[in-house]
Amino acid sequence: MRRRALLGLAAAVPLAGCETYRSNDTVPPVASHPPATGSASSAKAVVTEGGGAVPFQRGKVMLGAYVDLQGLGAGAGIALRRRQLGRPERIVHRYLSWTDPLPVSVAYVPSKSTLMLSWRGPAYSEVLGGGADKLIAKAARRMAQRKRPTLIRWAWDMNRDFYKWGGPANNRDTAGYVKAYRRIHGIFRDEGADNVSWVWSPNWNSRPGESWNAYTNYYPGDEYVDWAGVSGFAQTQSPGEMFDEFYATYATRKPIMISEVSAVDRGGSTKPDWITSFRDWMKAHPAVGAAVWFDTDTHPSSRENWRIDSTAATLAAYKAMSNDPVFTG
Repeated sequence: MRRRALLGLAAAVPLAGCETYRSNDTVPPVASHPPATGSASSAKAVVTEGGGAVPFQRGKVMLGAYVDLQGLGAGAGIALRRRQLGRPERIVHRYLSWTDPLPVSVAYVPSKSTLMLSWRGPAYSEVLGGGADKLIAKAARRMAQRKRPTLIRWAWDMNRDFYKWGGPANNRDTAGYVKAYRRIHGIFRDEGADNVSWVWSPNWNSRPGESWNAYTNYYPGDEYVDWAGVSGFAQTQSPGEMFDEFYATYATRKPIMISEVSAVDRGGSTKPDWITSFRDWMKAHPAVGAAVWFDTDTHPSSRENWRIDSTAATLAAYKAMSNDPVFTG
């Protein structure tokens, strides 16, 4: 299912972490941001294993994407990227509504690719009251039938104010999110869906930016998380500005996934330069084991072209990242 059908956003609402730039905006330089002193960005003690059913490989980054391109179905878009990059996506990312049946198989996912499902949530009360237990159990049984290792990213960007599964939409009840996440995790465990690897994934930038809404308040606990994921769409920010703090918080405990990422093209070489800096940032942060690009030009609430081939220079920068030995494994 296309993400555009799931977001439920008005056209005026910007994409998570992004704003649409007008043509008359002043184009600022790409920002730089050194790691905080003593942060995990510079520390040697980072996670060396983990990931659950989709294991973390130290020194390797699984580079994948959500691919949704104008005029092409999902399979055709993924096939185009395989031709352009010379290899399949390591992670194929798709979005599902809360009531959608989770797929036992997806024909267009290559055999060497791992499927990641971003599964939207309801209000917390629907989970905590037990009314959704049958729906969750059915989803878990379907995942168990799938047998292949699969990433599930439930109720992402919960620290933002435009999803009904977010803390702002649930009376600031961050503990309710944690309880709902744990309940779903437990039902999957009881149904034998041990092929599921759980991705907990806030946005790097909480909205509202108040202490109660900090992403750390939504963390379900190490027992319930296989990958600590974070999403971010760069406007003028460097990768370090968006991701250093998250990395410093979780890299000693869990493998890190940049679970939804892209950059605004501000003209000139800004987008390819950002991709190059993103590649270098990941290589300098050994707990990062996966990155998933938001590769689309169909998002209904944004005029931005997030595609990896939005310009020839952008595609060249992305291919250079894809061909780097760190990302080819």
